[in-house]
Amino acid sequence: MKKTLWLLALVSLLLAASAWLGWKQYEDFLQTPLDIPGEELVFLLEPGTSGLEIVEQLERLGVSRPGWEWRLLMRLEPHVYRAGEYRLEAGITPRQLLSKFSGGEVIQYRVTLVEGWTFSQFAATLAGNPVLRHELDLEDPGTWDSVSNLVGVEHPEGWFLPETYQFTRGDTDRDILLRAHEAMQQALDEAWISRDDDLPIDSPYELLILASIIEKETALDEERRQVAGVFTRRLQKGMRLQTDPTVIYGMGEAFDGDIRRRDLQTDTAYNTYTRHGLPPTPIAMPGRKSLLAAASPAPGDALFFVADGTGGHTFSATLDAHQRAVKKLTERN
Repeated sequence: MKKTLWLLALVSLLLAASAWLGWKQYEDFLQTPLDIPGEELVFLLEPGTSGLEIVEQLERLGVSRPGWEWRLLMRLEPHVYRAGEYRLEAGITPRQLLSKFSGGEVIQYRVTLVEGWTFSQFAATLAGNPVLRHELDLEDPGTWDSVSNLVGVEHPEGWFLPETYQFTRGDTDRDILLRAHEAMQQALDEAWISRDDDLPIDSPYELLILASIIEKETALDEERRQVAGVFTRRLQKGMRLQTDPTVIYGMGEAFDGDIRRRDLQTDTAYNTYTRHGLPPTPIAMPGRKSLLAAASPAPGDALFFVADGTGGHTFSATLDAHQRAVKKLTERN
């Protein structure tokens, strides 16, 4: 009996020692960084990947080895892993890795849609992005029906807000366009609600058209409301807008970089030298500041403006003053 008790005590001691050693091994595993080559490693976690499949993928990358420690960690600290592309930095531990995967700390990419661009420039940027998944034929007008509520739209200019959009691998060009369209709708609604009472503008769409012209006429934030004031007063007085960017848009692919007198005299739906009022559609993608400028133009009496040769414009209330400013610019050049 005594011998049996000693044997039981010995076995218990061995089991306790084994458990202690196993737990110490497990604790060492938790605290030992993974073998990340270099400073970081990009890890792509596909949808539906299980915990054991993650470990197998880590083994193939030479980052870790499979073992009971991983299984115990996943049992004691269960997670739901979110698919995506992750950046694994040197020094990351197994517990931190699984926490990153469950927290969805995926790599964020950016695509910038620039103020004043046409939709074709937007489309080229999206089509050339190597990370986005491409689902749309961006040259097909029927595309808009599947993107948003732009049913039957032939000229998508103006309907997408130019900003920098973050996305992750797996997002599509459709995702970006939908977000840009929803952002523009919100920005346009906000500008329309805040508009001045006496604007010669009858709808948010007309405000969008005017904002697109302002966007093309000046890149200076401090001038946007002044430019808006000139166009607003011209509309109120029944004067033609006479703005080159609308003519250029109406020329389409015929525009070769130079605008000539004959171009100003050739009538198109967008030629504001030959036609009164606003053109039928926006001519570019206006930013928020141009929308707000169109909604609240600067007061004053200026009816003309011309480039001053330094990046800004000279504003004039009379034709004589405008012609002097044009002459000054010509002499400078």
